[in-house]
Amino acid sequence: MIKYWTSALELAELFVSLIIHLLYGFYICSTAVAGDLAQTLNEWYFKRNPSLEVKRENPSETNVDDLPPIVLVHGILGFGKGKCGRLSYFAGAEKKDERVLVPDLGSLTSVYDRARELFYYLKGGQVDYGEEHSKTCGHSQFGRTYEQGHYPEWDGDHPIHFVGHSAGAQVVRVLHQMLADKAFKGYENTSENWILSITALSGAFNGTTRTYLDGMLPDDGRMMKPICLMQLCRIVAIIYEWLDIAWLKDYYSFGFDHFNMSWKKVGLWGLVDCLLGNAGPCSTGDWIPPDFTIQGSIRFNCHLQTFPNTYYFSYATKCTRKFLGVTIPSGFLGVHPSLFIRVLQMSRWRYPTDVSPPYKGYRDEDWLDNDGAVNTISMTHPRLPIEHPSCFVANDSVCQPLQPGIWYYRIVEADHILFILNRERAGVRFDLIYDSIFECCRKLTFRKTPQTLPNQAPE
Repeated sequence: MIKYWTSALELAELFVSLIIHLLYGFYICSTAVAGDLAQTLNEWYFKRNPSLEVKRENPSETNVDDLPPIVLVHGILGFGKGKCGRLSYFAGAEKKDERVLVPDLGSLTSVYDRARELFYYLKGGQVDYGEEHSKTCGHSQFGRTYEQGHYPEWDGDHPIHFVGHSAGAQVVRVLHQMLADKAFKGYENTSENWILSITALSGAFNGTTRTYLDGMLPDDGRMMKPICLMQLCRIVAIIYEWLDIAWLKDYYSFGFDHFNMSWKKVGLWGLVDCLLGNAGPCSTGDWIPPDFTIQGSIRFNCHLQTFPNTYYFSYATKCTRKFLGVTIPSGFLGVHPSLFIRVLQMSRWRYPTDVSPPYKGYRDEDWLDNDGAVNTISMTHPRLPIEHPSCFVANDSVCQPLQPGIWYYRIVEADHILFILNRERAGVRFDLIYDSIFECCRKLTFRKTPQTLPNQAPE
């Protein structure tokens, strides 16, 4: 009887979560469409009344060629410039600086694939996912082609600042390691010095327990429950890609084109194969959910370094607090409705006792604080399987002068999406956090002479 009640509660929770996410997705979509309609009407009106046209500043009068670009990298289910009409994933933060790039990467593709796409978005050319990786994961080696890179001069003398939200932060770290490993065919001169700074906003460095709540099995972090939110997401993405409606994919894409799941290529039986898990990204785990289980993040982090000549900053978010020794949401009104249930669940989640913990020394109480999507402990800095150099920033003056090779992190009271999509929701805090990020980037416009880590002898 208890088993039946537990199953009924799980199905009820799944139904509620599905409705909440569908409503939020509809809100995002309708906002994007409404914004496009408003802009179209506005442009039409000004064409009919040319005397009312606002004089725009001539961009040639402002010389920004010497400024390193700041690249904003979106998270899971996100989108870049050119998708979702004129809606901005970063809620218009890109307008705060003269030279900001907002790439559109696969919204559900794996961290590895997104890192490869990010490189070619900047340098130009056809995305090469790598021969070995492509064969292992069952997709085409080559993806979309960028006729003109958005920053083709990118190299060690022209480094870049990266700002990643959520999964975007880990994507940048993987790209950084690829640069150091010279992993791009035809670009043998890449190095870790191509990146000047990395800033993470709610960055998921060490995984999140939400992946287990959404359906990933905690045994190894690779498989999914047969009925869960993640399975529903998988089915929607597969059908969306199979239908291959050009104008719809121009508006929003999950990024699975290199898996060739279109009905034109695989037919009806190809769709059935993908839905059954015999083909497609989920059959080999080459999509993003497994990468953000705790185990998946550890597998990545085993190969990712913190480099001594790059500056690192992290803004970890949390919307929980302690009450009589119990972790609870900070407040009902302060948490976005799409995240409130998950904040509560993550603050009460316990790792199953019948499976091995994800790492030696794991404690449930360390993972209770969260922002509704990622645990706060995971956002401060890379700490699994080994802890990287870090410094908690309580006061800016204490951390001056800044040293490369150290993760400077802050704890910010906010949920996971406070600083994206809806600028008005964050209010003045939106301006404060992005002004702080961009100001810090611009202070590091040029790399100084190579420095060593604290207590490390120069080479």
